[in-house]
Amino acid sequence: MSTVIQLAIVLGIMVLVHELGHFIVAKLCRVRVEVFSIGFGTRLFGFKRGDTDYRLSLLPLGGYVKMSGEMPGETKSDDPGELENHPRWQRVLIALAGPFFNFLLAIALMTGVYMVHNEVQAYLNGPAHVDYISQNTPAARTGIQGGDTIVHYDTVENPTWDQVAIRSLLNINQNIAFSYIHNGQRINTKLLVEAKGGAENFALDDLGLVPVMQGTPVQVDSLEPNMPAAAAGLKPGDKVAAIDGHQLHSVPALLAYLQDQAGKPTDLTILRNGQTLPIHLTPKLADIGDGTKDYRLGFSYLPPPVKVERLPFTQAMVASWKFNKKGSMLIVEVLKRMFTRQVSVRSLSGPIGIGQQIHEAVDMPGWMPIIGLMAYISLNLGIFNLLPIPILDGGMILFLIIESILRRDVNQQFKERVYQVAFVCIILFAAFVIFNDITKLSIFTKVKP
Repeated sequence: MSTVIQLAIVLGIMVLVHELGHFIVAKLCRVRVEVFSIGFGTRLFGFKRGDTDYRLSLLPLGGYVKMSGEMPGETKSDDPGELENHPRWQRVLIALAGPFFNFLLAIALMTGVYMVHNEVQAYLNGPAHVDYISQNTPAARTGIQGGDTIVHYDTVENPTWDQVAIRSLLNINQNIAFSYIHNGQRINTKLLVEAKGGAENFALDDLGLVPVMQGTPVQVDSLEPNMPAAAAGLKPGDKVAAIDGHQLHSVPALLAYLQDQAGKPTDLTILRNGQTLPIHLTPKLADIGDGTKDYRLGFSYLPPPVKVERLPFTQAMVASWKFNKKGSMLIVEVLKRMFTRQVSVRSLSGPIGIGQQIHEAVDMPGWMPIIGLMAYISLNLGIFNLLPIPILDGGMILFLIIESILRRDVNQQFKERVYQVAFVCIILFAAFVIFNDITKLSIFTKVKP
């Protein structure tokens, strides 16, 4: 129930801002707005000012604006308040205003994030230094090793780990250009971005790539009872300097190494109070929290360092613009690749998938994760509504452009038929996405080493 409420609030804000854009520009163009509703369905209460009924409706998922003459066949001749009696350029502005307000909301939200407290895992925006390569994985087959640096990934030269993750999701089950530096020499090869569990469950460790997440050793935070780490004498504050002589800098790297060793006894080099201590122990095959088992040592750890940014307003605006530009280009590329079948439509998320993401973001500490997610959802809503599909804003703009070229209105009956077909297609698409969400339902848990 909490997830449903969170979804209703977030999507409600997105849709309400979208409709507010239509409303403001329609009023500026002197189009008669009959209804401005917060929510859908039965009118609960409200007030009327001028020609507009401002109301609160029963279903609190967004809102809508009802303009005079906006539906096919509604227009009354010579009524200056009707939408269809206004110049086409004004109708284009009204249609553009909804997506434009979604873009403005995304920019405003991220500007606030950059001004107040933006936390980013430090390694994500740095060079793609590799900590460990899991055995028998696509990455291992390229010859790359721990300590190497990725210098080309798909179309990106000198990528960050963030770019590696994004380009991977755009190339699921495809071979991409892949280059890395090993012992000072550049190796150019191909990498298969394999995702046996599908794009929705994909992670970089599926490829065998484990990033260098910090420059310092992993530090023990607390110990689990009846596990090898506690039995061997590890203590909170200890640092794992090496495992079997390998210097690894993250828990994912340690876990990957333990799985490759399949439970063999291992030697840890521990730093404690400035001294180096050897500890011998045997990993235990234990539950990781979701019913599956991995080889583990049994301790929780201090997370990798984060980069905290608090920018002044102008710099925050610039950073927000860059963030949203990057996000918009990614969304457009995903849509393009769906049409060329390079990205599966199964990667789309509907209300259930979005609800899961919102619930996870709300459960994270602080407001920043949910604000960032809201900005991205707002971008998606704005771009989706600009698609040239009838009944969407982009479809309305397309018809207006065609009519401007022809210098006459498109036949009204033809318009109505197109809108009817488009409505059915949208409903079928929504049903597919919801079914897709249901098949992808999963529980996410934190894994301990």
